[in-house]
Amino acid sequence: MPRVSIIIPAYNVASYIGETLASVFAQTFTNYEVIVINDGSPDTEELERALEPYFNRISYLKQENLGAGAARNVGLRAAKGEFIAFLDADDLWLPNYLEEQMRFIREHDCDLVCADALMFGETPNAGRTYMEWLMETAPSAGIVTFLDLLSAERSLITSGVVARRELILEVGLFDEALRNAQDFDLWLRLARHGARLMYHKKVLLQYRCHANSLTGDAVNSLARELNVLNKIEEAYNFTPAERAEVSRVIRSRRAFLEFELGKLLIAQGDITRARAAFAKACDAGRNWKRQLALWLSRFAPGPLHALCLRRLQKATAK
Repeated sequence: MPRVSIIIPAYNVASYIGETLASVFAQTFTNYEVIVINDGSPDTEELERALEPYFNRISYLKQENLGAGAARNVGLRAAKGEFIAFLDADDLWLPNYLEEQMRFIREHDCDLVCADALMFGETPNAGRTYMEWLMETAPSAGIVTFLDLLSAERSLITSGVVARRELILEVGLFDEALRNAQDFDLWLRLARHGARLMYHKKVLLQYRCHANSLTGDAVNSLARELNVLNKIEEAYNFTPAERAEVSRVIRSRRAFLEFELGKLLIAQGDITRARAAFAKACDAGRNWKRQLALWLSRFAPGPLHALCLRRLQKATAK
């Protein structure tokens, strides 16, 4: 039986997946299986051509296009390993990735570990590490708690996660009803369930960024992350003290997400939706109003700045 099951969803990644699999088969830790799930990809012919050299070394599964979360669930149900290692089909592991991750789990007796990643590709953050990008908000040592995750949503990178399969099955796999942020939701449920989540601060992988993730996709992603916060408030059973703290953290997090959403919408020229997002952020308190005024003065075009500020003042007037 393999110790680790590597789960790789594939959708429009024919040009990348060969390099990704080469990084897997270069691992110094070798007790693993590889499961690739074709998520109804429109480039299936090219994908299967790229996979051809590896077909005798992987399990290849196919489904209709249901999204990455559903594809990962297919892989989880087929997996035989005690541990699951998630990997996106365009990211790359360093040769010692699995060896270092498994050693960390053994030495720290944790249930989930997330390694650091070097960002590359079409991003102004190329050459920076994922945790460096997040260091102001992401905890960097010890157990990562439910509230840690809640207050810093982008704190775990899926391609850097190795976790115990049994615990993932216990909390119910990825929520396929969510169109986005399914991984964030799963990490929250694991932490709430009592799993020991930790960071491994070594850079053990390369995380590929794409230009389209900086514009329209990012707007949709932020909007869907707000839906995850709504799910948390409605679906979790908290004590009164926990609920008060969770509500405070969610209020702050929601304000941040609305603020970021507003900035992206400004960049797209969608003033009406940007105004609504900024107004919601400002409802969280004066600090967000000050941040918005500062951001508009620095980055928004003059006429756009004035128009948005006038409309915002009306929207937030009490």
